Amino acid sequence: MQATAYTYDENTRSGSVLLDDGTPVPFDAPAFDAGGLRLLRPGQRVRIETEGEGESLRITLVTLQTL
Repeated sequence: MQATAYTYDENTRSGSVLLDDGTPVPFDAPAFDAGGLRLLRPGQRVRIETEGEGESLRITLVTLQTL
């Protein structure tokens, strides 16, 4: 799934993304670390993997979108 980086705190390595429908979804440090990234800037296009649905939707991986 694709999304856009919305917030990122480099101290906690957590933040949030915006899904294409505008829904914000938070991610935690383990999801950020799983993608192997060192930094994330708001506005960057990212690829995410999730589990759950609706209120229990959780991001398990955040990485940069590549072609």
